[in-house]
Amino acid sequence: MGCEAVSAVPWRRFGLASVARAALRPPLARALTLAGLLVGFGPGCGLLGIGPLVGPDYETPEAPVETSWIDFRDTRIQSEDTDLRSWWRVFGDPVLDGLMEQAGAGSLTLQAAAERVSAARARRDLAVGFMFPQAQGASGSGGTTRNSELTPGANVPGFDRTSTQWNADVGASWEIDFWGRFRRAVEATDAELQASVADYDDVMVLLYAEVASHYISYRTFQDRVRYLRLNEQIQEGAFNVTKSRFDAGEVPERDVFEAQQVLEETRSLIPDAELGARIENNALCVLTGQPPRDLSAELGEGSIPKPPPTVAVGIPADLLRRRPDVRRAERIAAARCAVIGIAKSDYYPRLSLLGSLGVAAEHIPDLDKSGADTSFLGMSFTWSILDYGRTASHVAETEADFRAAVLDYQDAVLQAGRETEDALAALFKTQERLVPQAASADAAARTVQIVQDQYAEGEVDFSEVFLFAGNLTTQQDRLATVQGDVAQALVDVYRSLGGGWDTAADAAANADAGAEDETDVPAPEPGIDGGSTP
Repeated sequence: MGCEAVSAVPWRRFGLASVARAALRPPLARALTLAGLLVGFGPGCGLLGIGPLVGPDYETPEAPVETSWIDFRDTRIQSEDTDLRSWWRVFGDPVLDGLMEQAGAGSLTLQAAAERVSAARARRDLAVGFMFPQAQGASGSGGTTRNSELTPGANVPGFDRTSTQWNADVGASWEIDFWGRFRRAVEATDAELQASVADYDDVMVLLYAEVASHYISYRTFQDRVRYLRLNEQIQEGAFNVTKSRFDAGEVPERDVFEAQQVLEETRSLIPDAELGARIENNALCVLTGQPPRDLSAELGEGSIPKPPPTVAVGIPADLLRRRPDVRRAERIAAARCAVIGIAKSDYYPRLSLLGSLGVAAEHIPDLDKSGADTSFLGMSFTWSILDYGRTASHVAETEADFRAAVLDYQDAVLQAGRETEDALAALFKTQERLVPQAASADAAARTVQIVQDQYAEGEVDFSEVFLFAGNLTTQQDRLATVQGDVAQALVDVYRSLGGGWDTAADAAANADAGAEDETDVPAPEPGIDGGSTP
């Protein structure tokens, strides 16, 4: 980086003519101008990054990933890459689409995650700030001093016991990043910023999956209530027929109680299903950032969302890019690697530049006169020569933290693969349950019709009606549950794939993390090999 690079004081405003004019100005103005040049000189001429970078340079760890899914031969799997940002649209449900928009705009959990990104960005900016003079400021003092008559030389003829002095100066102290301590800190906080962005993406993935899951549960409870109400009507009709026949002396009283038993048992299940729908209603309110209220008008009556016959899942290696929790674990490993360099820099001396420019005179009006200027330029160093193993222990700690972070990353990759395989297996097996369960519910409905007709004709007793009416309630309730399970399984698939966030927007956000830095200090890139001092 040459002298024309961006600095704390814009260098381009100070050409050679400006420097010459500064030398001709009165001392106070010259002191302030030269102080600005001193502060601007270092960043523009590369003093931000002189010297080696101690510590290891980060490389993305290897992670175990299979080349294909276990069920890759299943025709329901599509292995080509696909856009999962709005995966819920595969259900073709406008109400669900609207809930997703509300959640994205109103979720307090998502807003809190965004604030954590802002905090991480501020920490990175703070780390960048240490690349420049760490202490700089202006000071001034003045006054009159009257010395004691007992001061040596006070009795010398002409000695003035009273003296007056006024001074003003600007000064700075600057620890030069000779060993890369501050550059490694920028590298670490940059990786932590990217990890916080991945956290935000992960919250988004979970938010959209939760909204879809609770919406499906709400529709499932609605279907269960509809089936229960339908069976209540059927069983109430059977009860009335049975009571009429008992009153006519055609059937024993036992038939009446059996009919009442199955009817009341069905009625007892309705409040439980209605409670489930209310709980899901309240969950949807919170997820969309609003107090619990009745959403029945907005949600209306609807069926359980139906998944498409195939699911686009890409390949297992896509999980490294799609899953925000995997990306977060990898970025945390990068940050831990940079911290090793910060710890190792304590093995070496810290070099600092010290300087001040000012004016001093006996009378205030003289501060701006020629010859009133004062200056100091020097350097210092500190070096912890004997620390009884504290630095070595700190380095060992950071190295262990890095190794643990690498293992956490590799474990996150394994867990991501397992969760996706589990979700795919659950989807396919639940779909295989749906067809026979629907056939069973249809058969149970037809059986109830047959035995009710037979009972009306006196061909069977009410025990047959009692048995099959209860079974119909059970089979239809199971059908609604399985239909909901199929939709929920697809939601779990997309959740495990990391669907619901924008990869392009995320890449742009990470790029902006470095572009917004006004110091023009390049953000360290992961995966760079060579050039480090161990």
